[in-house]
Amino acid sequence: MTPLAEILRAESERGGPISFHRFMDAALYHPEHGYYRRDRDPFGKEGDFFTAEQLQPVFGILIAARIREFRRQMGEPEDFTVVELGAGRGEMAPYIQNLLPLSPGDRLPVRFQGVVFSNEFFDALPVHRVVWTGEEVRESMVDWRDGAFVWVDGDRVTDEIREYVERYFPESAGRSSAEVNLDAVRWMERISRSLQAGYVFTIDYGYSASEAKRFPAGTLMSYRRHQASEDVLADPGERDITSHVCFPALEGYGLETIRFETLAATLLTAGEADQFAEALSGPDEARRRLQLKTLLFGMGETFRTLIQRR
Repeated sequence: MTPLAEILRAESERGGPISFHRFMDAALYHPEHGYYRRDRDPFGKEGDFFTAEQLQPVFGILIAARIREFRRQMGEPEDFTVVELGAGRGEMAPYIQNLLPLSPGDRLPVRFQGVVFSNEFFDALPVHRVVWTGEEVRESMVDWRDGAFVWVDGDRVTDEIREYVERYFPESAGRSSAEVNLDAVRWMERISRSLQAGYVFTIDYGYSASEAKRFPAGTLMSYRRHQASEDVLADPGERDITSHVCFPALEGYGLETIRFETLAATLLTAGEADQFAEALSGPDEARRRLQLKTLLFGMGETFRTLIQRR
């Protein structure tokens, strides 16, 4: 049993089943035993998964080119700030000027203009899990029974969760479970208050309103040593846990949606001006061409980009 499993087991035995939001938050962000807080690198060949940011320098160069275009469209303001949500290992820092990296627990600047950029940030925010029991929606809880964490049905959902479900999962026939990402809503509300002018530039994997019905049992997955599993309750603190992003839940908030497209389309736009010359030039051109191919035809077709403007 992992050290974090001991903590969560004692918590459930002491106070009853805990919400999955609490379980996922601890599994990823517990200050000592959380997956992203432990003294290890979860990324890359020796870790548990790859991200687009690891395909450097091509990814960084192209994203920086797109952000420079945003700044140009704003009239080249001097007080232009790029806030990166979930900066990870800081791999974007060499490519973007005026970059302010933020972790999930950090606060946005009170007022600024520029770009809020994120890559695989919203999919790692803790979510509530809900289940349909007949026509009723209940919160899915986590309990410790017979030596393992298991799902148990909880009470009726709160009004806030119910509103989210009714808005983003209006057709519940045939659906058994779903994730409710209230943390994403709160982040978008903070962004809306702080960003006075500029763009919100979000890269992640997820679904549109019409695609939500493709996931009748939800989208929760765990990752360990490049192996995906639907068992998200095993070994808390030792596995990454993600859920697909409900992109409609990121829209609105006084922001105008400019483009919703594949990552490949975003990168093609970024490289169009110089025909990818900046991204591909250098002594390691062959490696860079392979990175570009992976970004355009691998991750580029799986990941989506949401560009919003204020």
